Amino acid sequence: MTETRAEIRLPTTGLRADLPFYTGTLGMRLDMIYPADNPEVAVLSGHGLRLRIEKGAPEAPGTIRILTDDPDGFAGGQRRLTAPNGTMVEIDELNPPLVLPATEHAFVVRRLADQAPWVIGRAGMQYRDLVPSRLGGAMIASHIRIPDGGPVPDMVHFHKVGFQLIFCIKGWVDVVYEDQGGPIRLTAGDCFIQPPEIRHRVLEASDGIEVIEIGVPAEHVTQIDHDMTLPTPQLHQDREWQGQRFVHNQGAGAPWQPFRIPGFVARDTTISANTQGVASVMVARPAGPAAPWTRHEGDILFTFVMSGEMTLEGEGKDPFRLSPGDAFVIPPGLATRYSATTGDLELLEVSLPGRFPTVVLQGGPIRA
Repeated sequence: MTETRAEIRLPTTGLRADLPFYTGTLGMRLDMIYPADNPEVAVLSGHGLRLRIEKGAPEAPGTIRILTDDPDGFAGGQRRLTAPNGTMVEIDELNPPLVLPATEHAFVVRRLADQAPWVIGRAGMQYRDLVPSRLGGAMIASHIRIPDGGPVPDMVHFHKVGFQLIFCIKGWVDVVYEDQGGPIRLTAGDCFIQPPEIRHRVLEASDGIEVIEIGVPAEHVTQIDHDMTLPTPQLHQDREWQGQRFVHNQGAGAPWQPFRIPGFVARDTTISANTQGVASVMVARPAGPAAPWTRHEGDILFTFVMSGEMTLEGEGKDPFRLSPGDAFVIPPGLATRYSATTGDLELLEVSLPGRFPTVVLQGGPIRA
């Protein structure tokens, strides 16, 4: 069997001071050194890294980042060091806590007709940003499509997030999840909640598949798991990841109930219950009299128009006529009304937290 190794070369003016630093302070292992009478090259390994420190090497000293679950106990608790050869060393946490930025509330309307660019993202998928401001980093909403279906060049991976939703609006996609059995097909009207760090892999998609993906916070890490093979042999459908359960909600045949806004009905995807109230996902449509002016008291309220048309009115705002592919965010405290709705209107509403008050404003947007 062929053996292959990779090294990163770093310069030095002399190894005498470097070796105690790399072996003692950083805890690396000396694997090779030569020539014996006047060493000019040393090869060390440790922490998943192999270094070749060479006298007179032309490269710049560079920076080494060491991630550990005990940064206070590593290198005497120092977080930034400089090696004798000039290499910077940064010590950081292996699994830093997830930081949820405070929401920068804003009234946002993003229309498909504005022709925002589609960009190529992970695994060749096309992404359209639905909330460019990302509310100060609090969330990201993406319209994702794969024009040409077939097998998806994906790998087993997971996301370090607080909340993540995949809602299918067109076509289908097959995904396999950790502890959930074999591949699961997501079709139009269905959704997945991907709990934090659940391993998964996209397998295959139909031509023209389109999904809406919501992630909290906006910037989060996607990490490849090279060791796990999916599907996993065990089936553990009630497992929780950081207090959240995997959800595959199917839209067909789901019951409709009164919505938080009078004049609408909605179907609950059960996501609020399965995230312990972190978020809610509803599909809403008009039913009955025209909707009144309302004001919500939640944190994040995102809505995507899946079909039909409506006019979004906002206190002190110009009205927006919305159609499929459009999205909007309503900040807390802003009076709005969904008016001139068509019979085929269907809205995807995502809110954080899962439950929050909605106040019906009798007579219009008049503040007390």
